[in-house]
Amino acid sequence: MDHAEVVRQAEEAGVQLVTFLYCDNGGIIRGKATHVSGLERRLDSGIGLTLAMQAMTDMDELLVVEGMGPVGEVRLIPDTDTFTILPYAPKRALVLADLITVSRRPWEACPRTFLKRMIAKAESMGLTIQAAMEPEWYLARKEGDEFVPCDTSLDNSSIGAALAQDVVDDVVAALEAQGLRVEQYYPELGHGQHELSIGHAEALRAADNHVVYRETVRNVAWRHGMYATLAPKPFPEQAGSGLHVHFSAWDENGKSNLFFDPDDEQNLSALAYRFIGGVMEHMPGLVALTCPSMNSYRRLSPGSWSTAFTCYGPDNREAALRIPSLFWGSEMASTNLEFRPSDSSANPYIALGGLIAAGLDGVERNLMPRKEQGIDVDPVRLTREELESRGIRRLPESLMDAVRALEADTTLTGAMGPVLANSYLAIRRADWDLFSGRDTEFEIRNHFYKY
Repeated sequence: MDHAEVVRQAEEAGVQLVTFLYCDNGGIIRGKATHVSGLERRLDSGIGLTLAMQAMTDMDELLVVEGMGPVGEVRLIPDTDTFTILPYAPKRALVLADLITVSRRPWEACPRTFLKRMIAKAESMGLTIQAAMEPEWYLARKEGDEFVPCDTSLDNSSIGAALAQDVVDDVVAALEAQGLRVEQYYPELGHGQHELSIGHAEALRAADNHVVYRETVRNVAWRHGMYATLAPKPFPEQAGSGLHVHFSAWDENGKSNLFFDPDDEQNLSALAYRFIGGVMEHMPGLVALTCPSMNSYRRLSPGSWSTAFTCYGPDNREAALRIPSLFWGSEMASTNLEFRPSDSSANPYIALGGLIAAGLDGVERNLMPRKEQGIDVDPVRLTREELESRGIRRLPESLMDAVRALEADTTLTGAMGPVLANSYLAIRRADWDLFSGRDTEFEIRNHFYKY
């Protein structure tokens, strides 16, 4: 969308403020707004942002990171194709932004630019990556200082759907008004927990869509006097909330799914298996990008349907990579892989960029996964000896374990680049230092309403 059209739509709709949004290293959605009177100028020049913001933790602690202090600035430069007037706040609009240096170059610490680089690398190999992010979230009320689930309904319960109907219907309408295609909805296992999935898109738009999704769910719930949280484990005694990532690789024209092979037992191509091999190879470090909060590891445990082992399998929801069964009549189109150890505390650009980097490494190095890592049972049913013989390892059991694995993974940190990788790791270490010394109540309270 050209700049003139953005300004015209904003003015005709009576928009007063347009927020330039980005997602930071801590997975927090942040932004600055311009009044519509200055929108045309800001679309060209951007909005200034201190370099220090990418050294800001999710507790708003400013870390000492080289090149990210009080001196220096970047610009929030909007991608006008993402402009949308907010149906839940009609006098406001948003546009997603890249972090660009004052010399008009992409900043090395920009997460959205990192994903763009990985998309470009895939395209140089003839691959168009498509993805869909499948979020789970809780609806809650606040009683005094405590958050409590909005109901005590059961998994897939029609009662749960009825009790949340007003909120969910408004969420669906708001998503559709912003151009997001809603696929499925149902009440999830936890009390007050819901899953509402949206359609797949090319990788950059899929990550953009998740930022818009998070903003929409929280804002709509708030306008109903409720709180929506996408935190991984907001209620320790209830099911965790994941962000399963479905992805596939298509040809340059987006017409042929290159993961599909009808002659294979799992209907997967050699390319898809090499992607699996790359993801299996880099799984420990990758988890630091997809499950990056202290709260993530309360969810990521055996027997919880969140996956806890480096394995893959057909429709195995305890495997880190699920091979979904195909839909009748659209076998080629529905072929994809589902990455399950992921949650909404992740920056979606960093998470998806890391996933693509791992998969492409598998393609480049012809890393076929071990057949023994493919299983059709819950891995907790296997003995320790059986797991070891199959090459199935436990995923990192804590944030610090994941951070160490990422530090050791030069493929992933190399793909991120030193500026993004170093600032990202600094924030994750700071999270560990803070939360590992505090109790569960402190952790839950300080994760509940951030994501």
